[in-house]
This record gives sequence, structure tokens and C-alpha cells, in this order.
Amino acid sequence: GSRTYLLDQSGDKYYMFQLLNKEFTFDVDVSNLPCGLNGALYFVEMPEDGGLSFPGNEAGPEYGTGYCDAQCPHDIKFINGEANMEDWEPSPTDPNAGVGHYGACCQEMDIWEANSEASAYTLHPCDINGQKRCEGTECGDNKSGDRYNGICDKDGCDFHSFRLGNKQFFGPGSNFEVDSTKPMTVVTQFITSDGTDNGELVEVRRIYVQNGKVIQNSFTDVNGIDSADSITADMCTQSKTAFNDIDDFSKKGGMKVMGESLGRGHVLVMSLWDDHEAHMLWLDSNYPLDRDPSEPGVARGNCPTDSGDPADVENNAPNSNVVFSKIRIGTIGSTFPQ
Repeated sequence: GSRTYLLDQSGDKYYMFQLLNKEFTFDVDVSNLPCGLNGALYFVEMPEDGGLSFPGNEAGPEYGTGYCDAQCPHDIKFINGEANMEDWEPSPTDPNAGVGHYGACCQEMDIWEANSEASAYTLHPCDINGQKRCEGTECGDNKSGDRYNGICDKDGCDFHSFRLGNKQFFGPGSNFEVDSTKPMTVVTQFITSDGTDNGELVEVRRIYVQNGKVIQNSFTDVNGIDSADSITADMCTQSKTAFNDIDDFSKKGGMKVMGESLGRGHVLVMSLWDDHEAHMLWLDSNYPLDRDPSEPGVARGNCPTDSGDPADVENNAPNSNVVFSKIRIGTIGSTFPQ
């Protein structure tokens, strides 16, 4: 899929969001997003100037340069002002994509990854400040078996209501607490240790508003995870253990490092994409496929395990769309009616 960024008023730089001790809110409609699609709204620590400081980059934010995220993507065609053409391998399934020698890494705060079947918000810390062009082991490539040896936490720590035990919280229809067939307001609060903009990030909270009603986030309901309705250091550590997942989140500095990154400023990204690698099963179905769906953390949504193939998605749902609107930021409790 493609990406859209927010520039500042000059149009020459990306708008840098300062999220600590703030509340970020937007309205969204995911009713036209079936299994296998992801209408994403998120933040990354990409450079404010889009990499114009590198010789060879004469494009900048106006043309969307400088992108990076915690997956250290190799499909970025220009990194640090140079074409990523060395060792370029075209994708066998996507005529517009491929992988080059280098990746583009930076910390990532996924506010919203969702379709009409499932949603999640996820923190992805990295061992770096700002953007870095990676190569080799530091990219943490799956293909080389280095996923957990790289500089970024690719799994992240996520709050995914279905995965965390509440399968009736988010989905299509009035039998769900948040009905994905109707527009909703999504509120995310970044709580600091001392209640100031310079404090340490200790919690990321989520609230919904739909049909004029404030809906508090679901609580975890998994053995081994204390009841929680937000992301904290304890929730992350406990969920990694309960789900038998590698805790790369803590290894990469966890909440503290993520907060430091947010304190340096992040760029807003919005996208709509399908998944040529894992068919979005990690969001809306059972994943990974080699584990029993009855194991804690494997089931993530009601989509079939054979759904999400981009060829099928693009053929069967070519007019899919996501609508983001009324994007706002303010002090805690100021951006939505209570």
C-alpha cells in the first residue's frame, strides 16, 4: 500500500508530534476493510527534513522521503539519499515492490492497525536514536534468522483485545462493544511518571467513543496476565511469558526507550495495505500457523487462516477504504466529550 504523511504549515518539513503527557485522538471508519487489509495510523521517528541533509536527496518531505519503521523495511527505494539498488530482488508477488541490501530502521508507535474484524495498538522500541540505514544482522531479517538479533523490536508489545481474551469487544455488529460497521472515535493517552511532558512513559491508555457513548478499553483475560486495560511494563512482560513469545520488547528498552523516542518527536503516517508476507493473519486470524489456536496469544480474530492473500484481497475487495478524520492532539482528557 501507499503512505500519507502530515507536513507542517511550511510544507517543507514533516509535522513533529510531541505525544508525552498528551492525548491523541481521531475518528475512523473501518467498515469497508475486510480480512487481510490493514488501515493503519501510526508514528515513526523519521527525520523532520525527510533526509534532505544527505547529499543526493533533493526531494524531501514534499515527496515523502525519509521513511523508516521498526520492521527495518528493505523495500524502501531510496535511503539516505541513495538508491537502494544493491542486491535488489523484485517481489515475486508484488510488481511494485522488492528488497534491497539496506533497510531503514527507527522506533515506531502503532496507534491503530485495524480492519473490520480486529484492531491493535503496539509499541516498537529500538536500540537507536532517530533513523538508521541498516545492513546485515542489525536489520533483524526473518530470512536470515536474525529477527531477534536486530536493532528493533519487530514484535513489539501490543494491546489486542481479541488476543488478550475479550472476543466480543471489537468487531462487526451491535453484539460487539465497539461496532466496526459504524464510525468511531479512538483516543490514545500517553501517561508519564510525573504527569509532565518530560516524564518517563509508564502507560499507554485507550478509550473509544461511539454513538455519543464513551467506551472504556477491554481488560485482559488471560492466565498469567494481571487484569489490565492499557499497556504498561508489567503487562508487556506478563503477556510475553503467557503467550510464550520472546521478550524482545524489554531487551530493547521497553516503555522507557519508547518514551524517550516519543520525546524527540514523531511523524504521523497513515496507510492502507495488504500483507504479502503473512497475509495479515497476525492481526485478524490465528498466527503463527504452526501453533495450536488454543494456545494463549495465537488466536487474534475470526478471519479464516486461508484469508488475506493479496491477490484474493485485491480481486475480491478492490474498492476497500479506510476513512481517518478529525485528527487532534491535546492535554489528557481534552479531545473528546466525557
